[in-house]
Amino acid sequence: MPRSQLRPPDSTPHDGAVMRQPQPGQPELALVLGAGGARGLSHIPVLEALDELGVRPSLIAGCSMGAIIGAAYAAGLSGRELREHVTMAFRDRAKVIARMLDARVGKFTDLMRGLGNPVLIDGERMLDLFWPEAVPDRFEDLKTPFLATATDYHLHSEVGLGKGPLTPAVAASLAIPGLIRPVVIEGRVLIDGGAINPLPYDRLMAPGRIVMAVDTSAPATISETRVPSPLEAMLGVSQILTRTIVQRMIERQPPDILIRAGADGIGGLDFFKAKAILDAAEPVKDEVKRRLAQALDARG
Repeated sequence: MPRSQLRPPDSTPHDGAVMRQPQPGQPELALVLGAGGARGLSHIPVLEALDELGVRPSLIAGCSMGAIIGAAYAAGLSGRELREHVTMAFRDRAKVIARMLDARVGKFTDLMRGLGNPVLIDGERMLDLFWPEAVPDRFEDLKTPFLATATDYHLHSEVGLGKGPLTPAVAASLAIPGLIRPVVIEGRVLIDGGAINPLPYDRLMAPGRIVMAVDTSAPATISETRVPSPLEAMLGVSQILTRTIVQRMIERQPPDILIRAGADGIGGLDFFKAKAILDAAEPVKDEVKRRLAQALDARG
């Protein structure tokens, strides 16, 4: 996979502050966007911060919701364009619900006939319905190299996807069991990458590279006593698993820069709260700029 120096196209960010131009030989930036359901929309302000600095990653990796957003960013969309797209997409509740129903694999009558899960979603159809049109069909047509992480259901192993058709790869990365249908790629049955590596930064750590990992997993809610619905519980198990795995990874070997984003009290399916999620994540932009400047200075 090609590598390039961290070269901002413009040393004057959008907010008027001036960031110094990285010199030849400075490290490249690898951006890793983690799983998190609706909380993963908090990745977008991080992307906006990089845009305001005029910094473009040389490599992007993502898992689940991080793969959806990461692929769109790798396609060349800006953080602001993604914010506008997401805000517009989830503004019309009835239209979103209609699109999700259209992406279902089965029908509710199938449940009575013993033919399967009536709420199971075809991830590829869902992405076609909600992704911006600028996202290409193949990895090779992206403007920035991109990796999506999935899990091999039968081999219990992590799978990195970085070539060929893009939509099935990202659909595999977000295929939460019971909600999104597994995807078969080259004979392998693939499910949610969060089952093994919801923040796939560990394999990207390397000399000459700064790895910024953005964790949007949900923390424990100590004061919450409400009993979740069956669907919430299914997503909640995935969020608990994600947080636990990420925490153990960080304790073992943290990334060069760890950014934690995501508002408290946001559930995995709270996409209709998109504007509130994005607004709540706004303060993370200053942290991204500060931490990246510190990392560049330390390597300078």
